[in-house]
Amino acid sequence: MSKNIHQSKTRALIKAVLWTLLGLLVMVVVGYVMTGSLETGGKMALINSGIGMVTYFLYERIWDKITWGRHV
Repeated sequence: MSKNIHQSKTRALIKAVLWTLLGLLVMVVVGYVMTGSLETGGKMALINSGIGMVTYFLYERIWDKITWGRHV
């Protein structure tokens, strides 16, 4: 008998937020290096992080429904 292990939506959301914050920090640095402007780099990072958080959350929810490769 096999059980599927699922993560909660809250866990997936927390993971997405933490990943987004890490990505935001990296993108601010990259944006600053590329443009020489902390403001422009920060704006680029915010836009990228917002898009990234939504797509990561959806990606995690989709993979949570896929049972391939799971073992209990």
